Amino acid sequence: QVHLVESGGGLVQAGGSLRLSCAVSGSIFSISPMGWYRQAPGKQRELVAGITSGGITNYVDSVKGRFTISRDNAKNTAYLQMNSLKSEDTAVYYCKLRDWTSRPDSRDYWGQGTQVTVSS
Repeated sequence: QVHLVESGGGLVQAGGSLRLSCAVSGSIFSISPMGWYRQAPGKQRELVAGITSGGITNYVDSVKGRFTISRDNAKNTAYLQMNSLKSEDTAVYYCKLRDWTSRPDSRDYWGQGTQVTVSS
């Protein structure tokens, strides 16, 4: 019932910007927290930014001040605006929706991933 489609990845020079989009199908987007994760070669997947259904955001320290997570409930879409990109931001970026309707259990839905490569 929930399907995530990402777009916006690509190649960019250091100091440049990209905006990632995650379009979500289904009826639970507006009540679900969303997150952007990334995974670099040889490293574990890490949470980059999260946003609650109420719009409260959180960021990993390495991207604070450079990245902004947002959501548009009317469009069922989450975004990650990435500015001042660094080579260490190079990774596959994934969006995730957490379905809490089965609380106390939860269920996660993931996008397919999109490559972000930053040249130094």
